[in-house]
Amino acid sequence: MNASPARRTLAPAAVAGGLLLAGAGAAAAHVGITPSATDAGSSSLLTVAIPHGCGESPTTKVAISLPAELVDAQPTVNPNWTVEKVTQKLGAPQKLADGSSVTERTAQVVYTAKAPLEAHLRDTLVLSVKLPVDAAGKTLYFPTLQTCEAGQTDWKEIPAEGQDPHGLKAPAPSVTVTAPAAATASGHDAHGSGADAAAASVASDAAADPASGAAGWTGLVAGILGLVMGGLALLRTRSRAS
Repeated sequence: MNASPARRTLAPAAVAGGLLLAGAGAAAAHVGITPSATDAGSSSLLTVAIPHGCGESPTTKVAISLPAELVDAQPTVNPNWTVEKVTQKLGAPQKLADGSSVTERTAQVVYTAKAPLEAHLRDTLVLSVKLPVDAAGKTLYFPTLQTCEAGQTDWKEIPAEGQDPHGLKAPAPSVTVTAPAAATASGHDAHGSGADAAAASVASDAAADPASGAAGWTGLVAGILGLVMGGLALLRTRSRAS
């Protein structure tokens, strides 16, 4: 029996959705980092995701090592964990971008679970860092030791040049630093994406003319709803025709 036009239309979308979910599941199996910004010289919130335990064993501690390019990180408080910084003396004073010097750095941030994190549950730990000004084009690695009630997983593998890190058994979480964003007229770095810029533009218009700002958002939402409803109507028409 031939498939109806509606089914033929929906089938590729279903396959594509399945592939996306499969990819997301594979990525979620690893401890990873999601940065809020990647521009060299920018401040970024790094969200470290702990997706599972060590096999079936609950997680009790997560030790995140900082790359040599960073001298400090400010950990965000998580009510499920206690947190401490492990510092390291430098062989020689290191000069920072602002002209000051430091004689020690934060080498590691250690989160200890107040109650073991069950293996089938996930949690996130957030660090605030200043990405180095001279690190554009570099990939910074954050080896992370996950300790469980039974066993450990040392997420420290670094891919060789050209190697896909997803092919590694326990890849180190990483952040690739991009070129600095162009400075705005006020002198501050621009860290937003194109979507952020568009939203800021609409917000600015709304501040100057509330009616036009509301109309802009309303028109955008109406356009999206129109496309969705039109697509559903087309599918229903093809289904009846078949």
